[in-house]
Amino acid sequence: MIYRSKAPLRIGLAGGGTDVSPYCDRYGGAILNATISLYAYASIEPLKEPVIIIEAIDRNETYRFPLGDTLPIDGNLDLAKGAYNHVVKRYGAVPSGFKLSTLVDAPAGSGLGSSSTLMVAIIGVFAQWLNLPLGEYDIAQTAYDVERVELAMAGGKQDQYAAAFGGVNFMEFYSDNKVIVNPLRIKQQYLYELENNLLLYFTATSRLSSTIIEAQSRNVTEQKKESIDAMHHLKEQAVMMKEALLKGNIHDIGRILDFGFKYKKQMASGISNPMLDGIYDTAMKAGATGGKISGAGGGGFMMFYCPDNTRFAVRNALASFGGSFSPYQFTERGLFTWSI
Repeated sequence: MIYRSKAPLRIGLAGGGTDVSPYCDRYGGAILNATISLYAYASIEPLKEPVIIIEAIDRNETYRFPLGDTLPIDGNLDLAKGAYNHVVKRYGAVPSGFKLSTLVDAPAGSGLGSSSTLMVAIIGVFAQWLNLPLGEYDIAQTAYDVERVELAMAGGKQDQYAAAFGGVNFMEFYSDNKVIVNPLRIKQQYLYELENNLLLYFTATSRLSSTIIEAQSRNVTEQKKESIDAMHHLKEQAVMMKEALLKGNIHDIGRILDFGFKYKKQMASGISNPMLDGIYDTAMKAGATGGKISGAGGGGFMMFYCPDNTRFAVRNALASFGGSFSPYQFTERGLFTWSI
């Protein structure tokens, strides 16, 4: 028997950064995101010999360990090893040796939540193998606990919940790990129009999101007014985006994205840079009405709202920057697990 899982990556449409502690603990955070047809995958194949094999297919990395209680956290495929360590500590020894294989459709540092989505897929495939009684909230919180608490990787909470639940969600974040996921019932024609007009552009660069997120958290801790006010505005942006999508005011989305982009850059240094600003300005001059840097910022993916078929002019204008456009569709389903 082979056990498998897949979990969707997400694009953050509004409120990005307000899901990060300590801001959400003190003020409450709000995010609007949507999952897309790019995925993280995980498979477990039980083995007869008492060994653990962990391989990241997309990174061409494989590690082999004797079957035991704890795997070393040393910077090599720590997400998979951390997930295993958590499962064994909480639920007891696994029934046999196994091979865990992973694959992600987007690179680390892309800004699409790839690391957290992979963690959700890994927790999900362990749950499938071991028949663990975990629902969407349980999977998301476990993934958060392993990645953010046990492995001490800086970041927010939205990615784990987006991957677990799927679809378009308005999420609220509070202290004591309280998260409320509100699925939005958006008319299909509105989603098709948004999908038609929203370009997903990979800048051909990646970044270490943890350094930006650590600076953002530090600014809140140190009560830096400009950063905190910016996060307040981004939380407001999430409410604006929710209203526009539900009411079908789709062409307001460019303006709402532009509103958020200006404030996001005030949250912490490193979120944007001259190259990213140049890409953004070029897209706007070519007909985009707004856009944003996906994830923490500093590189990875950007997205642009291009109404009235201006997406073709925007694509042509950005050709000189050396990036690439990624086709995608919005997806309704979150984590899915199965066995064969």
